[in-house]
Amino acid sequence: MSGIVGIYYLDGRPVEGENLGRMVDILAHRGPDGVDIWYCESVGLGHRMLWTTPESLLEKMPLVSQTGDLVITADARIDNREELIPELGLNDRPAEKITDSELILSAYQKWGEDCPQHLLGDFAFAIWDEGNQKLFCARDHMGVKPFYYYHQPGRFFAFASEIKALLCLPQVPQQLNEIRIGDYLTLMMEDKTITTYQNILRLSPAHSMTITPSQIRSQSYWLLDPHREILLNSDQEYAEEFRDIFTEAVRCRLRSAFPLGSQLSGGLDSSSVTCVARNLLAEAGKTPLKTISTIFDKITECDERPFINAVLEQGGLNPHYIHGDKSSPLSDIDSIFQYEDEAFIGPNHFYPWIANRAAKELGLRIVLDGFDGDTTVSHGVARLTELGRQGKWETLIQESKAIGEIRQIRPYGIIRRHGLPYLQNLLKQWRWIDFAQTVQLIYQNFSVSRKQLIIDYGIKPIWKSLEKAFIKSTNNNPSLPQIPLVNYNFAKNISLNERIQKLDIPKEPPLTLRQEHWHDLTQGILPYTLEEVDQYAAIFSLETRHPFLDKRLIEFCLALPAEQKLSQGFGRMVMRRALAGILPETVQWRSGKANLSANFDYGFLNSDRQILDEVMSEKIKYLEKYINLDFLEAAYQRIISVPNQVSNEDFITVWRVVILTLWLEFKGLTP
Repeated sequence: MSGIVGIYYLDGRPVEGENLGRMVDILAHRGPDGVDIWYCESVGLGHRMLWTTPESLLEKMPLVSQTGDLVITADARIDNREELIPELGLNDRPAEKITDSELILSAYQKWGEDCPQHLLGDFAFAIWDEGNQKLFCARDHMGVKPFYYYHQPGRFFAFASEIKALLCLPQVPQQLNEIRIGDYLTLMMEDKTITTYQNILRLSPAHSMTITPSQIRSQSYWLLDPHREILLNSDQEYAEEFRDIFTEAVRCRLRSAFPLGSQLSGGLDSSSVTCVARNLLAEAGKTPLKTISTIFDKITECDERPFINAVLEQGGLNPHYIHGDKSSPLSDIDSIFQYEDEAFIGPNHFYPWIANRAAKELGLRIVLDGFDGDTTVSHGVARLTELGRQGKWETLIQESKAIGEIRQIRPYGIIRRHGLPYLQNLLKQWRWIDFAQTVQLIYQNFSVSRKQLIIDYGIKPIWKSLEKAFIKSTNNNPSLPQIPLVNYNFAKNISLNERIQKLDIPKEPPLTLRQEHWHDLTQGILPYTLEEVDQYAAIFSLETRHPFLDKRLIEFCLALPAEQKLSQGFGRMVMRRALAGILPETVQWRSGKANLSANFDYGFLNSDRQILDEVMSEKIKYLEKYINLDFLEAAYQRIISVPNQVSNEDFITVWRVVILTLWLEFKGLTP
């Protein structure tokens, strides 16, 4: 975790040191261990230093190359150092004397703009190339490190780790981007480039960018392959390969000059990271890992202590606890808004706030977490749909029964959702015998009416398809659906419905599990969430490290056969097998996780009630242009009148409007 900034006057004007100074000053929280700027003529770079790795203690940025024609500023941790050092000819001195910024600069000298293809790790950097009069920038594969920029063609380009550093420049207007407001209100964060501010953009993950006086060019340097498949000989081989890759993903994130911490929730992901890290540190004779766990004494249905304790009982950990039910969603909102540059969606945002505050109090600089292991390894639910589409009904029935037994739900409900929609495909293909045999198989296993199955999945779909075709032929201009929360005129003015049709999640189910898995790994909400996670860590001068976002692990998991993701009723089966003997069995084979909504609901309606009512009675007028007040008021009345009987959707609707209202007011951006 560090902070980077830069200015490039494309019209040749000289950079003012005062502007660079303001940018690095406003990012002081990102790097308390050092600050420096470099500028020459029309280009200037700045850096805030947070010491984390042993090599960073020797690092000084912006770094000028020995030839004097290249300058780099970087927020980076490079994980394939052992491979890069000899390849770049840097093995003439001890590896611990070579900084990550030197590696990146040497990689650029060797491979030019192709250098990001050779880097593993989390990084955002910019290199000024004096000889070619260009600024080259890049962001890591998944978007762990943030990179924001502002561009006036032919005149001005600036970048920074946080939006606030750009807004302190006189050339950058603080103008609201209403398209992003529409995205926020519809929970559609698929656009990987825009922000809440007009013309302040994000460099997309796995992209680099080249800036010259005449043009700005962005290009992708890596794409996740949706077609690659790994075929091994046995479940054991898949598990061993996963364990090797995952262990390496954790190991390379343990490189630290300071004691390490880990978030331990008791879930499969955080427990896996914690247990593997604990073993690696013990083998190396390092200081035991400090764990931070959120516990609940009051809202006990959220408490995960049985699973947390199962991990701690294995030993080798230094546990610390925070009380999740002593905080509420809005309890520290003004303090958070001092740092947060955009309104956030997640209702559980206050957990990382209190956890990172605790980490800071413990003297930590680096915290491991299990962020998004769900997505990387995949629960494999779409395998059920894939089995139905492929007509593998016996396997589908077996998996449905296993899931039903593990999760205490009706297996036929699983079949009805994931398999029966494809039963009608047999009739479309004129496979009447197969249709009849499948109906009989379902009847034998679930004792449902064969007649009703024939009517619901044979006769009705045929009539509906004919009716749909007729409607389509008589209506050449069908209207798109209205979004109930969003003001109709506002949605129309920004073409929100068309934007949703273009960017939002496909409405049709994926044809294969791998197709869905690929989509989950490449959706826009992931870098958006990572930017929030980065900001919440930066507030407390911390670096959060995510082993599940290791490029190698992601590529491996995506390429696995479907049965390695869902098998015998368990999702993420390859991971469960791989960590046998490392995880406690109670964690290894747990089927779900605690639902924290009860604590959110209680805090929002009780501890935060005064703020909630004040927003809804007075401040909501700020958003009249953007929202349907009647729809919002109805949801608000439901959650305050019968909170235990309303859907979670009502809570989330009111929540995101309240957050947006308070954020706009705090930033002085109210319409």
